[in-house]
Amino acid sequence: MVHAATRFAELAPGQTWRSAGRTLTETDLAIFAMLSGDRHPIHVDAAYAKKTPFGERLFHGTFGIAIAVAMATELPLLVEPVIAATGIEQWQFRAPLRIGDTVHVQVELLATRIVGDGRRGLLTRRLSLVRQDDEVAQQGTAGLMVSLT
Repeated sequence: MVHAATRFAELAPGQTWRSAGRTLTETDLAIFAMLSGDRHPIHVDAAYAKKTPFGERLFHGTFGIAIAVAMATELPLLVEPVIAATGIEQWQFRAPLRIGDTVHVQVELLATRIVGDGRRGLLTRRLSLVRQDDEVAQQGTAGLMVSLT
């Protein structure tokens, strides 16, 4: 989805944005296991995973964080340049992510404030990683700092 660029000063708590969907693949799971070094059998061993209550391999919880933050990168799309992420808080793993799930990110703006000498702005956003069945798989808050000069 294409969103129009917005100025920091035009943002208000309660605004929401939704990303396009993305289907999670076998390749995503394999690459993340290699990249992270987390090769727990629930992620990489189909025979092991079949014997668990889930019955199949699951994505790493941290994969969900990474994909949610990445999918929310331009939500909202800002006129001002982003300086940095400022942190992730109160992240919850609520439902598993499986190969074949299609997810999108719902972003809700919780707060904005100008900091320091007025040259930077902070956004606090709630990120919700939502599966195709409308269940929230993961959710938490993520901060973002932008330049106002």
